[in-house]
Amino acid sequence: MGIEFTTLQRKTLTAFVDTFVAAVPREDDPTGFWATKGSDLGVDVAAEQYLLTHLPDEQLAGLLQLIDTAALVGLKNQPQAIREAIIANFAGISPQTAGAIAALYQLSVLFSYGMPGPQGRNPLWDGMGYPGPAQTPPETPKTLQIITPSGETTLEADVVVVGSGSGGGVAAAVLAQAGKRVIILEAGGYFNESDFVQVEMLAYQNLFLRGGFFPTADGMVSIAAGGTVGGGSTVNWSHSLLTPAAVRACWAKDSGLTDIDTPAFDEHLRAVFDRISCNDKVATQNAPHQRLAAGASKLGYSYRLSPLNIDPDRYDPNLIGYSQMGDQTGAKQGTLRTYLQDASDAGAKLLPNTRAERILTDDGKAVGVEATYTDPQTQRNSRIVVHAPAVVAAAGSLETPALLLRSGIGGPAVGAELRLHPASLVTGIYDEPQDPWFGPGMAGVMSEFAEANEGFGYLIECVPHLPGLFTSVVPWLSGAQHKELTRQYRYRADWVFIVKDRGAGSVTIDENGQSVHWYPFIDELDRRNFREAIVTSIRMHEAAGAQQIYSAGQPFAPWNRGEDLEAFIEKVNQVPIGPGGTPVFSAHQMCSARLGSDPQTSVAKPTGELHDTSGVWIADASGMPTCSGVNPMLSTMALARRTAMNML
Repeated sequence: MGIEFTTLQRKTLTAFVDTFVAAVPREDDPTGFWATKGSDLGVDVAAEQYLLTHLPDEQLAGLLQLIDTAALVGLKNQPQAIREAIIANFAGISPQTAGAIAALYQLSVLFSYGMPGPQGRNPLWDGMGYPGPAQTPPETPKTLQIITPSGETTLEADVVVVGSGSGGGVAAAVLAQAGKRVIILEAGGYFNESDFVQVEMLAYQNLFLRGGFFPTADGMVSIAAGGTVGGGSTVNWSHSLLTPAAVRACWAKDSGLTDIDTPAFDEHLRAVFDRISCNDKVATQNAPHQRLAAGASKLGYSYRLSPLNIDPDRYDPNLIGYSQMGDQTGAKQGTLRTYLQDASDAGAKLLPNTRAERILTDDGKAVGVEATYTDPQTQRNSRIVVHAPAVVAAAGSLETPALLLRSGIGGPAVGAELRLHPASLVTGIYDEPQDPWFGPGMAGVMSEFAEANEGFGYLIECVPHLPGLFTSVVPWLSGAQHKELTRQYRYRADWVFIVKDRGAGSVTIDENGQSVHWYPFIDELDRRNFREAIVTSIRMHEAAGAQQIYSAGQPFAPWNRGEDLEAFIEKVNQVPIGPGGTPVFSAHQMCSARLGSDPQTSVAKPTGELHDTSGVWIADASGMPTCSGVNPMLSTMALARRTAMNML
């Protein structure tokens, strides 16, 4: 039997939740925003369930020790001010306790401001000025050809594609349109416009790998990745940037992908650019983008509109801002609506809810895939075997290496050199409403420092609204102060910076064959670029007219206009990077099953076929020799098209 909370532990967890999201006495409280505490919304129950189902036993046991210690000092019986002091003291004991307190805080706030209420609307949203879901899902038929197994099933194909995202979807279409019998395995469910509900927490549950943001095994980075049909292209932010020339030259020169730096790869990029309807006509510059452009202009930095894979004929600026939770309008042209449909129209069959366990081989050659189908209604598992002489590994950079490791193929470089584009947020509070739910969440980029330090650097971009996640990075000094900052939600302009990382992490598997991800974030150049990106973002917010500025997770009050900006920057620079300090996020995972000419440092040949196993091909972001340095969707799609053409 697994670990369970005792009654006292449960009450103490409730005290933590209600300290972080507190009831604050206010006479003027027409919406009940100030009076509502976390447990009023059932957050303590949701947090307990999350911890029991998502945390490894060792980490959960450590967290329960902290909760037990809090129980010993009577946390649940203390008034708000004393609870705040106790929690502050706990956070100061060690980096480990600081990380645990930060995790409880983030969970409490994420659920409090992200979960819908019983009527589908969170009662805190009115006090934040957040409108919530704009509409209910439309009735939209599902048009992909599906296989629904009933019990153990054996299938035959020319090619089995593992994964349906930016890589797998493209490869499946190219191969099916060439006359190959293609079967696509997708571990996630098949959801479309009729299922997308414009609610953050439900989107995490249904559409994201492991139910939303989850930490690396070392706790350094919180990762978000698609976990549904269409993969990341179903939930990403539509930013469609071409592979930089310097990156292409590096892949050609250092890894032997010689055609990448020629017009041949231009053709791959142009083909996917056109198929997914990339254009800048829909790059509406909402208020946060206007602030980003203004800050860049005043400091003499570059800023440009970005192409987005959004169909102008379906584009509705009032709805597209919700598309990171699944796009109800059908305007976003991810693989769900493009390449997977092309593949299906050409005869390809899709098996959703089907996890590839291992690639089957015979005498160094692929002969198929063994998988497990899980019925989404009954949770009953069925063994699936697909016999095929060719396998496309496109489960994403977090899962493709795990599949190869479970299969015992790929060589010594499998899982090495994982890149994550480490990212975080800097927020500006402005006098005028910013309303980031209007227009695309990401429609421009400040790239002045993209390759500023030894060919590495960072981008600064806007982000979509995510009331739960982005409230969890608001500085917390007290329950009342946190609500005061949270109340300014619609006046926020949030900018994300992504670091082009030189350092790397890795992917391994545990005793059950599940993927385990590591990213210590110790490369000195990457950490320098991370800090420089924070400072640049702060200076740009100040130049754009922000009245208050704070970096994600800072443990002190925001900067206010009129205060010493340099002193504030110096204070921000002292905040540690990682748990208990500035949180590090990743929405871009790359390079963990790299293409290259050296079998010791790469998994697949420059063509995409494994060095040690014929008939197994890499066609996702894991095959990148280095990180793309920009939002990687187009690069991934172009590489996948290249691999599929090489297969043909």
